[in-house]
Amino acid sequence: MTSHRTLPAVAITAAAAFAAAAGAQSIEILHHSDGESQLIDAGGSLSDFGGVARFATRVADLRAAASAAGRDSILLTSGDNFLAGPEFNASLDNGTPYYDAIALDLIGYDAFIIGNHDFDFGPQILANFITSFSVTQPPFLSCNLDFSAEAALESLRTKGRIASRTVVTAGGEQIGIIGATTPDLPFISSPGGVIVDPDVAARLQAEVDALLAEGVNRIIVVSHLQGIGAEIALAGILRNVDVIVAGGGGELLANPSDVLVPGDTAFDSYPILATDPDGRTIPIVGTAGDYRYIGRLAVTFDAAGEITVIDSTSGPVRVAGGGEPDAVLPDPTIQASVVDPVAAAVAGLATNVIADNQVPLDAITANIRSRETNYGNLIADSYIWQANQLAAEFNLPTVNVAVTNGGGIRNNSIVPVGDYTELDTFNALPFGNFLAVFADLPAETLLAVLENCVSRVNVPAGFPSGGTGRFGQVSGLLVQWNEDVDPTAGRVRSVRLADGTPIVLNGQVVANPPVINLVTVDFLARGGDQYPLGGLSFTGVGVSYQRTLANFIEADLADGGLGGVIAEADYPVGGEGRNVQTGSDIDRDGDVDLDDLLILLADFGACPSFPCPSDLDGNGSVEFADLLSLLARFGG
Repeated sequence: MTSHRTLPAVAITAAAAFAAAAGAQSIEILHHSDGESQLIDAGGSLSDFGGVARFATRVADLRAAASAAGRDSILLTSGDNFLAGPEFNASLDNGTPYYDAIALDLIGYDAFIIGNHDFDFGPQILANFITSFSVTQPPFLSCNLDFSAEAALESLRTKGRIASRTVVTAGGEQIGIIGATTPDLPFISSPGGVIVDPDVAARLQAEVDALLAEGVNRIIVVSHLQGIGAEIALAGILRNVDVIVAGGGGELLANPSDVLVPGDTAFDSYPILATDPDGRTIPIVGTAGDYRYIGRLAVTFDAAGEITVIDSTSGPVRVAGGGEPDAVLPDPTIQASVVDPVAAAVAGLATNVIADNQVPLDAITANIRSRETNYGNLIADSYIWQANQLAAEFNLPTVNVAVTNGGGIRNNSIVPVGDYTELDTFNALPFGNFLAVFADLPAETLLAVLENCVSRVNVPAGFPSGGTGRFGQVSGLLVQWNEDVDPTAGRVRSVRLADGTPIVLNGQVVANPPVINLVTVDFLARGGDQYPLGGLSFTGVGVSYQRTLANFIEADLADGGLGGVIAEADYPVGGEGRNVQTGSDIDRDGDVDLDDLLILLADFGACPSFPCPSDLDGNGSVEFADLLSLLARFGG
């Protein structure tokens, strides 16, 4: 990553003294990212913040203020323009035009960037979203995506609704805007036949060069790369770019004087100032999502197209309502045509109580992506139940194993004891994922799937806390993996069916393993989150994972369901030992010390239960090899 510095809004070259000279041009770049269908408000205790109707009013105010200051403004969003969940479900139920698009169309944008979540329902829903814009018809940009294999999107590209870049006029000058999408798109969303070029820098540079050849020398890159570190790195590679707008990481850039939404803290200053290969200073900006902020970057270009001044008014502008001192009223048209009907649809889900929940259900992101949780167990159990309810209809064998990714469980909260509603199922499982069954899956493939599940639990800064979304929540399995082992060498040491039948011991598939009939979701079945299932034949059973969870909870006990009760005895806090992380730090206190050695020695010669944390190699007993493994890390 290139080095960068952060400064308050200042003149960045000596030319600032001459900003008012002939040829100088001042504009405001208004931007946001990751609206993600948070249309009503920011949720929970933050109901006086966010909301797309208030957002629209704030945008209008900023545009008016820029005009009064003699500056033209442009409005950009850097991706994830909608997201699966109860709000977007209202759009899907209502049909096109989708509510999100109605609001954004009325606000009016110069360009949209295509983010990973924009593909979560597949290419056709993205196409429907784009065609929902009937008033402004803004371009949707990405220079590193090839749409030729997806007819609906390719048709929009040929019509100019999708493009690599666009040019707008502001302050009497042409400004080029180029979009880019994360190379991880095939692994974290459902782009169908859309092909992703992973060399983002090369594609962007080609577009920059093309704009320069056309005489456009004021260039903004707007990207959705899942972490602002990627945009900082780009700044050290790209030439002749003036501004980079980041998206997908959710980092809030702000200065000490900026007023923030309660609970928010700044990731870094606004803007981050990076240096390109020619020594030019490049401002990098971004905002937190959910319509809570609008970024405002006010800059002055000289006649040669170089930024000479970053105005002191630059920074994030929060979106507030209620009794806040900076409150704005919601835009009445958007409130009536978008927010009110979406709120009514969500309220309907919230009033439909489907269970008495008797245990706190853990789906905190850092937990669900790194360890077994009781909510993960509940969801995985529902898969097996639903698949077996439909097995005869689809001529399938009895399903005995389920694996699902923590990244598909999205509520990032602990569901409290009390009424459990249909809305809770949407909050947890918002995507358009459907169950998929692999009959007679090779044991070697299951092992590869589980290795992928635990391969990125501890990851560098910049990834979601607790690891990437691939971590596996399981049903029908007892899995033990060793964090001491490098992922490339095989961390999964022991795998058994729920009845104890071994599938893997000491990291190797046993001779004559049992039959494995696996149910997961189609996103993973096609290779999402890098699950090694892509290309294998599977059977879809036509039920979404959200509906599956609701069906399992509501079904009668006689039919194998929960009978409307989520009991602590069935789903204890902390899980049941289905997917257990082991290692030399047996007692998980952060050190490999005498306490760990004493635990191992007490278990030596046996394995009193499964999982057995002292059985570091997963061969079914605690022996000399486990002792040597612990001693090799003793004191660490």
